[in-house]
Amino acid sequence: MSKKKDKNIDSIKMVKSINKNVRSSTRKLNPILRSIVGKKVDIALRDLTFSEKRISKDIKKTISSAIANAENNFQYDIDNLIIKEAYCGKQIIMKRFRARAKGRAAPIMKPYSNLTIILTEQKKMEKHGTKS
Repeated sequence: MSKKKDKNIDSIKMVKSINKNVRSSTRKLNPILRSIVGKKVDIALRDLTFSEKRISKDIKKTISSAIANAENNFQYDIDNLIIKEAYCGKQIIMKRFRARAKGRAAPIMKPYSNLTIILTEQKKMEKHGTKS
């Protein structure tokens, strides 16, 4: 048995940008990434500009890289780009220690993450009727 390929999946071109070794944990990245999924790229960049989180600058750089990929490789219009997916994964953890009383040590974990942004072009939907 062979799998049937969907023609719709092939016609939709997705633009991907990956930022490896981001100096933040996935726990801190996920809420910011969830807040920008489904938004247009200019609105997402504006939200990240005014965000008070330190890591939002790295996310903004990754989105800008994805926009440049879309413009150069696929000739997409920047105004129609939306963020389809944004997710992060674990990378290495740098392990350090802090000296404590009586010769003991306490661990310090410094996690790194991989950040992936996927953009796609939004298709214009035709409206039928007066109230739709």
